[in-house]
Amino acid sequence: MPRPRADRQYPPTLKRFGQHFLTDTSVLERIADALAPTERDRVVEIGPGRGALTEVLRPRVGELVLVELDRALAQLQRERFADDPHVNIVERDVLDVPLGEIGGDDFLLVGNVPYYITTPILFHTLAGALPRRAVFLVQREVAERITAEPGTGEYGALTVNLRALTNVELLFDVPPGAFRPPPKVHSAVIRLVPLETPLVSADERGSFRGFVQALFSQRRKQLGTSVRALVRRDANGVEGQSGEAALAALASAGIDPTTRPERLTPEDFVRLFRAVRAGTA
Repeated sequence: MPRPRADRQYPPTLKRFGQHFLTDTSVLERIADALAPTERDRVVEIGPGRGALTEVLRPRVGELVLVELDRALAQLQRERFADDPHVNIVERDVLDVPLGEIGGDDFLLVGNVPYYITTPILFHTLAGALPRRAVFLVQREVAERITAEPGTGEYGALTVNLRALTNVELLFDVPPGAFRPPPKVHSAVIRLVPLETPLVSADERGSFRGFVQALFSQRRKQLGTSVRALVRRDANGVEGQSGEAALAALASAGIDPTTRPERLTPEDFVRLFRAVRAGTA
C-alpha cells in the first residue's frame, strides 16, 4: 500500500509546469471508471503529480508506470511506492518518452494533461503504439475542438488526426473548484479508443499529420489553391504542372476545388492525402 503523506509536506506548486492538482474524489473515481482497468492491465499515467489519481488506480490495476517531469514529485512517488514492485516511476518529459516502449504491447493511458502542452501530448500519443484505451483530463476548449464537427470553427487538424485513428468521446465536464490551485478555465474528460480499422496506416501517420496541418494552416483558402502549393513543394513542380496535378488529385478524391479544409471529413482528408501522394510519387 502507498505510504500516506500530509498535505503540508507536498512540494510547492510549479507554475512553469502548469500544475493544477485534481483533488475531487468523485471526479477521480469517475476517471478511473472511464479507463476501466483490470488487475491484469498495465496503466501508464502521465503527470501523476501528488498521486491522487494514482492512489485510486493502484488497487484496480496490475502495474502502474508513472511519467513525471517534476523532480520533487517524482521523488514523492518513489517514497510512496517504495515497497510496491508493480509501480515504476519514469522521471522524464512525457514528450521524450516512447509510450509504446514503456507501456508494452497492450497498455492503458491516463492523465491530467497540463493545458499548455495538451495538443503536443495528444499528437505524441498518436505517434507510436496506440494504447488500448486512453482517458485524459483536458481544458474544455480542447475537448470541444476534439469532438467538433466539420464546418465548425473548432474543427481542425487535431480533430482530423485523432478521428483518423480513434473513436473520441467527451465524457463529462470538471469545474475549476475540483483542483488545487483552481485553474481559470473549465475542464473536461475525454476518452480515446483506437478504431478497429484505422483510416491511415502506421507508416502514413507522420505524413498525414503534416498534410492535414499544412491545409489547416491555410484554412481560409480554397483547396485548389492550398493543394497546388503542397504539390509544388513536394514534387518541385512548376506552377502550371502543380496546378494540373492538384486538380487531378482533388478530382480523384471527389472533392470540389472551391471547398475549404474545415468542410472535409476525416475520410475526405485521407482520400485527398493518398491522391496527392499518388500524383507526386
